[in-house]
Amino acid sequence: MNETLRRMKNEAKILAAKQILPGFYQECSAELHYSNRNFFDHPMILRLQEDVIPFLYDDASHGVVHAKKVAIEAGAIVLCEARGNDMERVRQLALLAQMSGLMHDTCRLEEDHAEKGAEVSGMILGDYPISDHDKELIAFAISDHEAFRERRITDDPEAELLANALYDADKFRWGPDNFSTTLWEMCDYNELSVKEILDLFPAGMEKIREIAETFRTRTGQTFGPEFIELGLALAPAIFRRLKEIEQELLGC
Repeated sequence: MNETLRRMKNEAKILAAKQILPGFYQECSAELHYSNRNFFDHPMILRLQEDVIPFLYDDASHGVVHAKKVAIEAGAIVLCEARGNDMERVRQLALLAQMSGLMHDTCRLEEDHAEKGAEVSGMILGDYPISDHDKELIAFAISDHEAFRERRITDDPEAELLANALYDADKFRWGPDNFSTTLWEMCDYNELSVKEILDLFPAGMEKIREIAETFRTRTGQTFGPEFIELGLALAPAIFRRLKEIEQELLGC
């Protein structure tokens, strides 16, 4: 990463650190605690973390850290959504959500990355000790996680829950994470100049605003818009700082 983008990334992280945490982290703290513990303790998740690393794109902002956050929060969303149901199966679905989260961006840089990622998940999970049905649930969730695309249709409530939880956890990242991390890593990967970033900024902000209307689960609809609002609250200061840097580079 070049020095200008590294400086902007660090400044954006400082701004984001001053914000309040989204309510999701307090209201769903018990589910997040369970999901976090499972992520670091469950043998199958530990194995999958190792197996999926070669498929992740750290340079393009959709690497290990992104996959970890999505996995843990997708698991927590499943637990929140299924409160009061058969807990043994709910915990299994939370495990499947974590597996989906780890693998959802394995083909991130390819066209139709969601569908191709679903296919890759089947290859990765070949001899994992879960049923074929559960592997199909994971593949369906991955195939249906992309924004602004036509939804996949299913009459299986477990497939719907898993897909929606994965989608919402992934789109939570369009909040503060987008401005403190993703933006700068994507700009670096695509070798964008400061001027090019500024030119693309307004359209990018509009896409983020649109995401706020797309959350699928009850949990996502409750807390997702707050993630987006917190992210957008960082945008004016970041835009001004980019303009200042542009002037510096021009020698004005």
